[in-house]
Formats: sequence, structure tokens, C-alpha cells
Amino acid sequence: MNKFSIAVAGLLLSGLAFAQAPVASAVTAPGAQGCEMRAIDKNGKNLAGAAKKSFMKKCEADAMGPAAQACEAKAMGKNGKALAGAAKASFMKKCVADAPK
Repeated sequence: MNKFSIAVAGLLLSGLAFAQAPVASAVTAPGAQGCEMRAIDKNGKNLAGAAKKSFMKKCEADAMGPAAQACEAKAMGKNGKALAGAAKASFMKKCVADAPK
């Protein structure tokens, strides 16, 4: 075989290896990435603006699960305001861990 034939064979084999790599589908993709892929309207176009923001909020809430949704409702500070940032993250982590399975 000449050098050209070897190079072509190598390219074909490497292409075959990449063709076999698994691809995450919109149905199985976790979290925001999965919601981002499913954010399309009835005409098949990507959502934008307020419609996309609303869809993403609902989709991510649905993906959280019932324990996380209950904890989200309880995430209030001493002053009655909703927790945010690191305080909310810490509260949510502890609350979900303590929730009955």
C-alpha cells in the first residue's frame, strides 16, 4: 500500500469511531440542557424572550422532583423573604438530603 491509501484508511477508521459515539437526546438530557433543547414552539422554532424564560422555569421545576419542589417552597429567611444565592443553595442541599425518600 502506498502512503495515500494508508492515510485514507486511517481517516475512514477515525470517522467510524466518531460515528459510534453516543449522542444525548432531548428526552434524556438532564437539567437545563434538556430543557434548552425542548424549548421550541408549535411551529418548530426556538422560543425566545418571555416565552422561553417561562418555559425554562417550568421545565426546570418539573425536573427537580417533588422533594426539591417542597423545599423550594420552604426556602424562606427569618424576615419572611425568599432565600437567594449561597444561603438558598445550602438550605436546598440540606432540605433535599433530609427529605423522606
